[in-house]
Amino acid sequence: MHNILDLDLYPLDQPESPAYAALVKRCQADLEADGMFNLEGFMRPAPISATLDYTLPKFDTEAFRHERKHNIYFKKSIADVPDDSPLYSEFSTSNLTLCGDQVAGTPVSQLYEWQPFIDFLSAVMQRPALYPMADPLACLNVMAYRDGQGLNWHFDRSEFTTTLLLQAPIKGSTFLYRTDLRSQDDPNYEGVAKLVRGEDPDVRSLDAAAGTLNVFRGVNTPHCVTPAEGARPRIVTVLTYYETPGAVFTKEERLGFYGRTS
Repeated sequence: MHNILDLDLYPLDQPESPAYAALVKRCQADLEADGMFNLEGFMRPAPISATLDYTLPKFDTEAFRHERKHNIYFKKSIADVPDDSPLYSEFSTSNLTLCGDQVAGTPVSQLYEWQPFIDFLSAVMQRPALYPMADPLACLNVMAYRDGQGLNWHFDRSEFTTTLLLQAPIKGSTFLYRTDLRSQDDPNYEGVAKLVRGEDPDVRSLDAAAGTLNVFRGVNTPHCVTPAEGARPRIVTVLTYYETPGAVFTKEERLGFYGRTS
């Protein structure tokens, strides 16, 4: 993995070292303060280029164009919320998606399966273990956001989300987020309504460089990516892990997100 990751800067292969312990502590502190942590230059330029060379042609021939209107919850009904609530406000999301089975053998696929990386995420998140998904489609996605395409406001279903930026666009594609807007015990509907109306002063933004690993608590931190602008698309990898082995999407979820069930 030394040819893929900067293990001199981020010694994931040395879990007993003081440098590893310091990295975990730093990431935990960032996670506590901001709901996320970022590791710039995590993946080296050469494997990024190799992944782009492999995936960019596939976006023209194999990718699923994911287009949908949705509210922040991706739900048609919300318990105890009246039908005229701003929580049902719909947004548009559009991207091109390649699934795990379409990027097998690439550097991002090797990263996804690398146990020291999984162990590092477990240590930062203070979980006994994390496991790759058993779903060949949902486990790892590489997504492209071309001119005008973006990812609108939503909460994630998993506790945390792991992404690796492979290419930034010429302009746009700013990551917007609102740290810990809700909790397991408090859905904070009033605060969420304020966000979707564009009235939350605590929304923050992040513009990352290619090679940056970003991990954030997406289940309680709503987030979006503004539309890309220009001829160069935003390309990002999403790596999904669960606390229990064998996790898979339902057939309905696969069809909605990927346009196929197998």
